[in-house]
Amino acid sequence: MNKTLASACGAVLAAMAMQAAQAADTFSAPPTLQLAAARSQIAAKNWPAAIAELERVKDTRSADWNNLMGYSVRKGPNPDYAAAGRYYDAALRIDPMHRGALEYSGELFLILGDLPRAEERQARLTKICTVPCEELDDLQAAIARYKAAGNKYVPQP
Repeated sequence: MNKTLASACGAVLAAMAMQAAQAADTFSAPPTLQLAAARSQIAAKNWPAAIAELERVKDTRSADWNNLMGYSVRKGPNPDYAAAGRYYDAALRIDPMHRGALEYSGELFLILGDLPRAEERQARLTKICTVPCEELDDLQAAIARYKAAGNKYVPQP
């Protein structure tokens, strides 16, 4: 192998090694994987563990993170409705069409006795959803239960 070719091969190998080292140093899990443990705790209705995991991840720039944190603090043993509202608002500032945040904030408005704002969230979901849309279906059902109970919030059975 001539000297020029050997030098070029050496440079390419060094660049590849450096790129691999940089990739290892800068790797971060995709957002879906970062939230997987919290989602697992939410599915198990282990609200304190879900909150702890979300606080560990602390991805406040993520609409999904804010939505899950809002949901967890709303559903926990000591619901914090004010904090839930702030998290849902943050999620919707990041992604105004976040279906989960629209649904859950609509449910929060029902808990707080604010039917017009819940119906506004329903209207927004109607505009952005395609059929089927679980978030729209769930919020419509919550509104129907609320109205049937004389404008009182009724949790999902």
